[in-house]
Amino acid sequence: MSARSVLVTGTDTGIGKTHSSVALLHALRATGLRAVGMKPIASGCEWVDGRWRNEDALALQAASDPRPDYADINPVALPEPTAPTLAAIAAGVTVDIADLYAAHARLASKADVVLVEGAGGWDAPLAEGLEHQDLARHIGAAVVLVVGLKLGCLSHARLTARAIEADGCRLVGWIGNRIDPDFARADDYVGLLTDALPAPCLGVLPFVADVRDLPATLSLDAEWVASL
Repeated sequence: MSARSVLVTGTDTGIGKTHSSVALLHALRATGLRAVGMKPIASGCEWVDGRWRNEDALALQAASDPRPDYADINPVALPEPTAPTLAAIAAGVTVDIADLYAAHARLASKADVVLVEGAGGWDAPLAEGLEHQDLARHIGAAVVLVVGLKLGCLSHARLTARAIEADGCRLVGWIGNRIDPDFARADDYVGLLTDALPAPCLGVLPFVADVRDLPATLSLDAEWVASL
């Protein structure tokens, strides 16, 4: 496998994994790397031109260079916007895990870094028989944790970091995401998280209503990139 891999997970669903993944793709590309995104399993898809398409996967595709085929970025596209295991049952789909790994290998053959966005939080199954830790181990991925800055995020972030390490995976950084523009103590929570988490903060992203409006706000240290 020619490329390094990064798995982006979160403290919960709806806390900005795609927002953060797009920013991280742009930051990796700014260091001169060929960086491509992947969302192996996406629920909540729309029927477009005779195919199921997911908004998050399309955002990852747009932020990738080189620009991969959609089928490799999102091998399993499920219509219902719910937990992937339930969405697969509703769609009558049995996820072929080998196909997911094959799609990742195709992406890795053409890039320096493959950034893989998970589904929900760390302990949410990706599919029947496939957990986030299984995916991370198989592709040799370092893990980046996205923390949605809100009340309760400190506990969620600490518990998730412990779970990642207990599962034998390597947490290499976290990103704070301002999901609530009215949360007045966001900076204070960033300070608490910086002290509490066993990995560096890669940046804090501003609130945006649409991921396509995200400015290039992450700047990665060369030593950190080399450690992936």
